[in-house]
Amino acid sequence: MAPSTLHSGVLISANQEACMYQLYGHQNSGAAAIEAALELCEIAYRFIDVETSPEAAQALEKLNPLKQIPTLQLPDGGILTESAAILIHLGLTFPQSNLLPADPADRDQAIRGLAFIVSNCYAAIGIIDYPERWLAGADEASRQNLMAGARQRLHWSWEVFADQFSAELYLGDETPGALDVLAAVVTRWAGSREHLRRTRPGFSAWLERIDRHPTLAPVFARHWPS
Repeated sequence: MAPSTLHSGVLISANQEACMYQLYGHQNSGAAAIEAALELCEIAYRFIDVETSPEAAQALEKLNPLKQIPTLQLPDGGILTESAAILIHLGLTFPQSNLLPADPADRDQAIRGLAFIVSNCYAAIGIIDYPERWLAGADEASRQNLMAGARQRLHWSWEVFADQFSAELYLGDETPGALDVLAAVVTRWAGSREHLRRTRPGFSAWLERIDRHPTLAPVFARHWPS
């Protein structure tokens, strides 16, 4: 069968294409972090945009009844959801990618950082984006108060992250890891980058350095075209 070229740039056959990672997501979403990680692993994968067709959305629902993205279908047909879990899976499966540090103590801190982002930052963004899930039947003033409080908490959480995890982050002379990638993606929402430019300029400059990394920049450009 004719070969096809996928996001990784790896040339594969149609038979091989059927046995690869398939990432369900859409533009400007957390799937960007997983796509970036797959690029760092240098493996072939298919990105399925669930906003492009009803069939893609239906396929996602069959795999993940919550219809959450990112959802990653493994080569053996297994399903992984939750960004931190997917990044840890890729880091353990492809140790040469350096998504997770080789040193056990450093790896523990990287995993701690992933859990911090998901539990503190992702959670707050969910409230900001979907306040109706938390305030059924509330008036507009209540919705706005909830969103404002969640945004304030989100920005404070990023300040804490910058203070506590700077030692674990990419320094420019090595390969970015899972923690770098997730932070670079999740800070793009709810005014976090703008806030950090004022309050944590060193961390803000680090985020911009990650944005420019030659492997990651094309992924980010696909999700956030200028």
